[in-house]
Amino acid sequence: MKKITINILLFFLLTAAAFGQKKTFTNPLLPSGADPWVIYQNGYYYYTNSMQNSLVIWKTKSLADLSTAQKKTVWTPPANTMYSKELWAPELHYINKKWYLYFAADDGDNNHHRLYVLENSAANPLTGEWTFKGKIGDATDKWAIDGSVYKHKGQLYMIWAGWEGDENGQQDIYIAKMSNPWTISGNRVKISSPLYDWEKYGDLHNEGNPPHVNVNEGPEILAHGNKLFLIYSASGCWTDFYALGMLTASANSNLMDPVSWKKSPQPVFKRSEENGVYAPGHNSFFKSPDGREDWIIYHANSKPGQECGGFRSPRMQKFTWNKNGTPNFGLPVKENTPLAIPSQAQ
Repeated sequence: MKKITINILLFFLLTAAAFGQKKTFTNPLLPSGADPWVIYQNGYYYYTNSMQNSLVIWKTKSLADLSTAQKKTVWTPPANTMYSKELWAPELHYINKKWYLYFAADDGDNNHHRLYVLENSAANPLTGEWTFKGKIGDATDKWAIDGSVYKHKGQLYMIWAGWEGDENGQQDIYIAKMSNPWTISGNRVKISSPLYDWEKYGDLHNEGNPPHVNVNEGPEILAHGNKLFLIYSASGCWTDFYALGMLTASANSNLMDPVSWKKSPQPVFKRSEENGVYAPGHNSFFKSPDGREDWIIYHANSKPGQECGGFRSPRMQKFTWNKNGTPNFGLPVKENTPLAIPSQAQ
């Protein structure tokens, strides 16, 4: 009986190895990659991150295998346009049976950063044709980055980081209703500004900017129970203090009313010197393949002082929920720590 049991175990191990089914993974998922975004559709995860000069999508059954996943450059902007350079924080969404790829870009002058979107009707976003739908903006047409969309009770919303005026002094978070996936309808409403000290780390004096630049950016919506959580990144990404903050709203509230959003006084995810993880932020969320686990994917640095450059790498970890219904992200996990892969469908 013992010999049969060992043979059965050996069979399963060999079968798993043959199909490349890793049971654990370690962070980081890639050597480099800022502003990671993930969406799950029809049995596949589609991943993208900032590439600066193009838009690239990865496709994989398991994010633990991201480093060996199929990937494709799906769009390169035409030269000498207002959106030909500094392509930041792409997000891939599936809306009304079409794919939409949102991103921020400029012409080489950061003051000109605005939001743009592409459309693709193919079932697989690595195939088909990506059509440039144009700029997305409200009537003010102010500086804007980190656009994300979210449908709530049949209404599509866009959330993003922007400037109140025309000069770089503070980044706030705005929300606006959309009439379709490429059009903002109505006015933008500011729902978050840097308020606490941990949201105000940043010194840009070497770039000719004000000595302190307060930052709220990278907004993402996370729904749970009867609440909506807007998780955002705070402080300058060039500091080790880059962290995640949280706004909370009732799912039954008016999302366009700033009063509906309550800011948590402390960050909900921040650097861990003991684990060697610095400036964690700009995240997205996804479910495990079987839908039972909640995961966060984010970028972080491995050492202090690495700022906003190519050292930022994507990492992921499972998170849980507190008794009061709020997310508990814990501490960013130390690099090269074996973690169980997201739970698979049986």
